[in-house]
Amino acid sequence: MDDVVLAIGTRKGLFLGRRGAAGKWELTGPHFPMQAVYSVGIDTRRSVPRLLVGADSSHWGPSVFRSDDLGRSWEEPARPAVRFPKDTDTSLERVWQIQPAGTGAPDLVWAGTEPGALFRSDDGGVTFEFVRSLWEHPQRELWGAGFGGQAVHTVITDPRDADAVIAAVSSGGVYRSSDGGASWESSNTGLKAEFLPDPYPEFGQCVHKIARDAEDPDRLYLQNHGGVYRSDDAGAAWTEIGKGLPADFGFAVAAHPRRGGVAYVSPVNDGSDRYQPDYRCRVYRTDDAGASWTALSAGLPTEEHYGVVLRDALRTDDADPVGVYFGNRNGEVYASADEGDSWRLVVSHLPDVLCVRAAVV
Repeated sequence: MDDVVLAIGTRKGLFLGRRGAAGKWELTGPHFPMQAVYSVGIDTRRSVPRLLVGADSSHWGPSVFRSDDLGRSWEEPARPAVRFPKDTDTSLERVWQIQPAGTGAPDLVWAGTEPGALFRSDDGGVTFEFVRSLWEHPQRELWGAGFGGQAVHTVITDPRDADAVIAAVSSGGVYRSSDGGASWESSNTGLKAEFLPDPYPEFGQCVHKIARDAEDPDRLYLQNHGGVYRSDDAGAAWTEIGKGLPADFGFAVAAHPRRGGVAYVSPVNDGSDRYQPDYRCRVYRTDDAGASWTALSAGLPTEEHYGVVLRDALRTDDADPVGVYFGNRNGEVYASADEGDSWRLVVSHLPDVLCVRAAVV
């Protein structure tokens, strides 16, 4: 059985899990016990895997920590790794996303922040450089702020091209760069913004999460504020694929790391309810790129359930067979060792789960 590390970021600290020989998870933590952990990156491109954690202290403020021994010890830079230049008259509120790039750029790591900005590290996440081109994009001043604030919450890299990167902004939409972040273009054709007078604007959509297909890197899956979408041209245009789901609202989407056409979502009712449909704990999987969806519930609670999965709390690992994981606002984390066909509870009674990451180490 593959040795997998499971990272669980919560509103009050980070918990790390390792799977034993019998498949039982053993957890340590909380690490950073009085800090909200909104982002975790597991960088397996290195000879020794590196954990990168975006933690937010209500007293000391936000910071990025790193560990090269799987959480036994942590390093924090003497100066903030992520900080806004003085001329922006802006301060960092939190780091929403830490994303190691593909194998073609072994030291490149991206960080998305609130306020909505992007930072780039070329030394494996030790220091980060402000990506001024996105901040100075003429549309940025017109971006809104979603319920969770305005943030660059998703960064998608291309395994074929280290200079191709996609950033998703709360109430800003999808932006693409083909030159390593030197320039950006909005890329929201077909995405609906039902809350705006023009429901199909050039930008301003409330994108919740994006995942890239394993077989075809030009295929992307997107969970919108109302609508699940697919792009077959690297985000240039989007098509709705939510038919067959009990609700097209939701926060999270994840893709299988090796099987093309396979993706996972966790639907949520829109409007004033914002619970899972029928108050049932389920994940939905497509095996045909969104043409159909299957409810996955074996091993999940059968009684009424009120745990919502947030945007970064549904993920896959790279094991064989692939593991799927989700955490919810009830403080529960569930894992599947068979690509979602069955589930088991990893841990319960944690603080709100904000993000989940897992990888073979």
